[in-house]
Amino acid sequence: MFPWLEIGGWLGSALVVLSLTQARVLRFRWLNLIGSLVATTYNAILGIWPFVAMNAAISLINIYWLWRLNRERHDAAVYEVVEVAPDDAYLLHVLRTHAADIATFAPRFVALPEPGEERSAFLVQRGDETVGVVEVRDGGDGSAVVELDWVSKRFRDLTPGEFVYRRSGIFAAKGFARVVVPDAAHGDAAYLRGVGFRPEGPAWVRDVAEHTAG
Repeated sequence: MFPWLEIGGWLGSALVVLSLTQARVLRFRWLNLIGSLVATTYNAILGIWPFVAMNAAISLINIYWLWRLNRERHDAAVYEVVEVAPDDAYLLHVLRTHAADIATFAPRFVALPEPGEERSAFLVQRGDETVGVVEVRDGGDGSAVVELDWVSKRFRDLTPGEFVYRRSGIFAAKGFARVVVPDAAHGDAAYLRGVGFRPEGPAWVRDVAEHTAG
């Protein structure tokens, strides 16, 4: 057997195993697809047809799910935004359950508002699964200041938090003229631009009036 062929076989197997360790559904599908395609090619060269058929079928399944996930990622019919009270019992349960993960993205976030602080909270639902939480506080100048924009690990590559910002009527009804992310991480720039924010100094701003139909 050619050394490169054996290396390819091991690489395909390694990618399939690596895919099973991924929490993110999109990353899992891509790694599994690449691994199964490599395995299909490897077994075809060796003429092991039962494994060719199995890995080819796995590849097709991954292609279907990748197509479906990417088709649905911006589909408002798939994701529902549900407003809840900032002290809602279910919201607090979600925040407690994912506290360690949330702290890596928003280390200064506190689940319960300070006395007198006006805060609005939104759950992003995919069916009966909570895939994201967005919380904003009243900045006092017509600004909704984003305190938390968190997405569960499974759906982090799909950015479902965008559906909160698209429904600008949520913010307009509360009297907000703009939504402000005060200190976005460097890696968030593409996401924020994609949902209508623009940089203003260290902050990112989205004008509500310009997106009332979004």
